[in-house]
Amino acid sequence: MEELEVQSSENAAADQETVIEPAAAPSTSLPDEIAQLRAALEAAEAQAAQNLAGWQRAQATHENYRKRTEAERVEWTVNANIILLARLLPVLDDFERAFTNLPEKLRDEPWANGVRLIEQKLRHVLTLEGVEPIVIQPGDLFDPFFHQAILQQVLPGYEEGQIIAEVQRGYRLGQRIVRPAQVVVAKGLEEAAPVEAAPAEAAPTEAAPTEAASAEKE
Repeated sequence: MEELEVQSSENAAADQETVIEPAAAPSTSLPDEIAQLRAALEAAEAQAAQNLAGWQRAQATHENYRKRTEAERVEWTVNANIILLARLLPVLDDFERAFTNLPEKLRDEPWANGVRLIEQKLRHVLTLEGVEPIVIQPGDLFDPFFHQAILQQVLPGYEEGQIIAEVQRGYRLGQRIVRPAQVVVAKGLEEAAPVEAAPAEAAPTEAAPTEAASAEKE
């Protein structure tokens, strides 16, 4: 019985022993594995660069859109201001004409001074908005960007294309024209039409014998 117990214990101990199997040989060598890792890294870097380029393009597109919409908004605001300011200019013209034609004895009347204050306030508002008159001097060259010719005439002392007088004052808002100035422009003297020479008179021919002379000869 003791021998059987010893033998069974030895068999159990043998069964519990761990069998160590040899490690399987690697399927690829180390240089090949490094090459595969490098290829995977390069592919990941290329994908990252592509993603970055796409993000940068999207950012640039968004920035361009923002700038364009902002420029369009500013342009729309300026155009709207120009339209409103242009509609106020005839009121200022009426003030100027009224004070130009106001009799001298009425210029110091209280109501005239009150109207003058209203004109000054209107001019102040236009100045705050950046509206400036287009300054013109007689003899300045006509510029179609700033001026509108309503009449041309010949006047001694002025060459063709020079401004003779200002009919209506023009105004500008920075580099934009709110209203061009209406002016009279000089034109050159028209060349006299050449006088045609009178046709030369035909040389006198010998008079034909009269009927009486012919009768005497007969």
